[in-house]
Amino acid sequence: MNDFTFLLPTKFVFGRGVTDRVGAELAAAGYRHALVIYGQGSVIRTGTLDRVLATLDAEGIEHTELGGVRPNPEVGLVREGVALARECGADLVLAVGGGSVIDTAKAVAVGVPYEGDVWDLFAKRAKIVAEGKLPVTCVLTIPAAGSESSASCVISNDELKLKRGLSSELHRPVVAFMDPELAFTLPAYQIAAGVTDMIAHIMERYFSSVGPVPVTDNIACGIIHALVEEAPRALADPRDYDAQANIMWASTLAHNDIAGVGRNAVAGGRAGGWECHGLEHELSAHHTGITHGAGLAVVFPAWMRYVWRSAPERFLSFGRSVFGIEPVDAEADGVDVTPEEAVADAVTATIDELQAFFVSMGMPRTLGELGVTADDIPALLETLEQNKGAVFGDLQPLTMDDARAIYESCL
Repeated sequence: MNDFTFLLPTKFVFGRGVTDRVGAELAAAGYRHALVIYGQGSVIRTGTLDRVLATLDAEGIEHTELGGVRPNPEVGLVREGVALARECGADLVLAVGGGSVIDTAKAVAVGVPYEGDVWDLFAKRAKIVAEGKLPVTCVLTIPAAGSESSASCVISNDELKLKRGLSSELHRPVVAFMDPELAFTLPAYQIAAGVTDMIAHIMERYFSSVGPVPVTDNIACGIIHALVEEAPRALADPRDYDAQANIMWASTLAHNDIAGVGRNAVAGGRAGGWECHGLEHELSAHHTGITHGAGLAVVFPAWMRYVWRSAPERFLSFGRSVFGIEPVDAEADGVDVTPEEAVADAVTATIDELQAFFVSMGMPRTLGELGVTADDIPALLETLEQNKGAVFGDLQPLTMDDARAIYESCL
């Protein structure tokens, strides 16, 4: 286990009906004017936005609204939010939605005190400053990204065809309201993509170059195992409260760093090389209609097949802990197989099982299903190198030739 720094300042208000407690909690904390950010209509259709605004009105908290956040949120709306927050004098940014909405709120919050273009922060031309940065709170409606307590924020720039992440402890929301009943109206595809994203967040950390870290590894695999069990229940009956509650809490644990402590190569850093997120971000930056979790469902198994020989024991451990898959013992099982073949078969079975689970939820198996063709790959590689460099990754550093091979294997 490596040295690590773990900070989690977010207060979680979790359970049935907590949506109706937003105003009271924020008023008790002294907030007086909220910039409320939301998406493209679902929170309006379901009445969730009105419920939240009513709680603010009841406590005398002023509010200004900004809607229209799309999946794979774009910097243009962030710029609007920064200007609006300054104009209305907001002392808080309140996101009502999923990861895209929360990431937009995070970007607005750090953009307010910065005098230049907020994209400079994502382009690493400027640094986030704490002074003047607005606090963020959220009402989570879509369990997936883990943005409700993560230090991450991902924003796209359509003009540049770039999608970039910006990590900072300052991003973590001060309060997250988590009402599993809000997930009852989610489409099956959104549930499935969300669960895939959660599993990917955990696996990015699990498959780091650091050796076994038993406590953290068991937390990681335990969450994934629970998701494999709970997702089919939620898909069969979206109003299954316990299934939705477990998935919602797993969303938080998957990306607040608890599943990676001690697996970080640098003290204070995040565990893992985030190779698959890097590969997928290019897909959804160039094809903004691709749901992030759907892209990951294709990319992650392909990456695993490409790199597993760099750390076979890590992949065997994953298969054993999550799916109960062990290499056969030639002598004990009476089969004619070498130890090397037994390991390869077990790892392949593990990857097959993971991909089969994704597909069983309705996720794609190939990039072709998402409308991506071989002709798209050169453009993907161009922006991938801009974002990640000529070589990137941790478990097995990848060149652009490696990335090309992985993309091609996904078609």
